[in-house]
Amino acid sequence: MNLRDLQYLVALADHRHFGRAAAASFVSQPTLSTQLKKLEDELGIALIERAPRKVMLTPAGRDIAERSRRILAEVDQLKESARRTLDPEAGSVRLGIFPTLGPYLLPHVVPMIRDRFPRLELLLVEEKTEVLLGQLREGKLDVAVLALPLHDEQLHVEFLFEEPFVLAVPKAHPLARNGALSLHDLANERLLLLEDGHCLRDQALDVCTRAGSGERTGFRATSLETLRQMVAANVGITLLPILSVKPPVAQSDAIQLLRFRDSHPSPSRRIGMVWRRSSAMAGFLHELADVMHALPKSLLKPDPAAPAPKAKPSPAAKHARKKRAAKP
Repeated sequence: MNLRDLQYLVALADHRHFGRAAAASFVSQPTLSTQLKKLEDELGIALIERAPRKVMLTPAGRDIAERSRRILAEVDQLKESARRTLDPEAGSVRLGIFPTLGPYLLPHVVPMIRDRFPRLELLLVEEKTEVLLGQLREGKLDVAVLALPLHDEQLHVEFLFEEPFVLAVPKAHPLARNGALSLHDLANERLLLLEDGHCLRDQALDVCTRAGSGERTGFRATSLETLRQMVAANVGITLLPILSVKPPVAQSDAIQLLRFRDSHPSPSRRIGMVWRRSSAMAGFLHELADVMHALPKSLLKPDPAAPAPKAKPSPAAKHARKKRAAKP
């Protein structure tokens, strides 16, 4: 038995197809099939159910594939530990981040990371939270930036910052006249939200529950940008994280952004950096978290929201005003 055989089994468990597993392993299909058969012979049990058009692992095959995944992750950690001992700030880091944070946080923190660790290779993966957690546990990621809280004793959590929400409304919306809001102002409102699977959806629903508001039915967006465009098109209102409305993100003249006041706790989400407690990179990851923790505080403060501009008078109104002014 060797590590390469375990890699082949894990690849087959992931792809459920000999051809795709072989391609992912950079070997020919006959080579992969032969090595897996040798592994079965060595263990004395069947690992794979072979059917003409379907490949499945036996219960024992699934168990051994998961054990193999953990073994391979530990081997990677061993190699990484050796690399870090020789040069703590070089090598690569596989960092996961979720879609409603990545495009807005990374432009600010990546230059800071490059400046602090110029020889570091940063490999970024953008996925939904549950996918990132699975990849982190399986050793496919070294670290992830996620919304808190998380409840997993195998993971270490380092708090980074708290990100406030703002309310995005069309300029013609009655709430746009307010300079700032309380949660009570959202009572009976219906908000546009993201589809299932986005942690921001759950966070927004929590705010709705506290405010006595709800979700607008018949519409669920796949991204923050879709929500932003729907607000600009006067379809409805939504909550946006503050980083998603800060430069370099372009702002729409059709949208009024409103901050919250007198809300305890204020609508927000907590962001942290997460890695396996067993990680050989823990010391370095603490340093990486320190860099992200140094994000300028101004980025996390809502700008004072100005009331929406008054509507311009129509030509008829201007003419009537002139006539009144001309009267003696």
